Amino acid sequence: MEKHTGRSIGVGLVCVWFAAGGAAHFLATKLEASIVPSYIPWHRATVLMTGVFELLGAAGVLYRPTRRAAGIGLFALTILVTPANIYMLQRHDLFGVPVWLLIARLPLQLALLALIWWSTIGNARPMPAQ
Repeated sequence: MEKHTGRSIGVGLVCVWFAAGGAAHFLATKLEASIVPSYIPWHRATVLMTGVFELLGAAGVLYRPTRRAAGIGLFALTILVTPANIYMLQRHDLFGVPVWLLIARLPLQLALLALIWWSTIGNARPMPAQ
């Protein structure tokens, strides 16, 4: 597979992942808010705001001039939502999700970070001067 084609597939995967995740923030707001750790204030607002950022990032990676910035934003956002994933693992009894799946989610998150970096940030060339 050609390098460019692989990266295009990576961008597509990043877009679909965050478009679906962003939509879930609005379609299942109450469920999403339940995984926000208690030390983070305004659970509903946090879920809605991160949903907007996920949708903006998903759209942004599709447009070459905004791809790198969107990738950086999604990379940072993925790191920022990690406490919710850790909270779910710590309080697995509240969520009805198998523990093995919550454990597997953490290395998958690292793989997602690598995919975001590889497909949107690491290969970006500066725009030519006009």
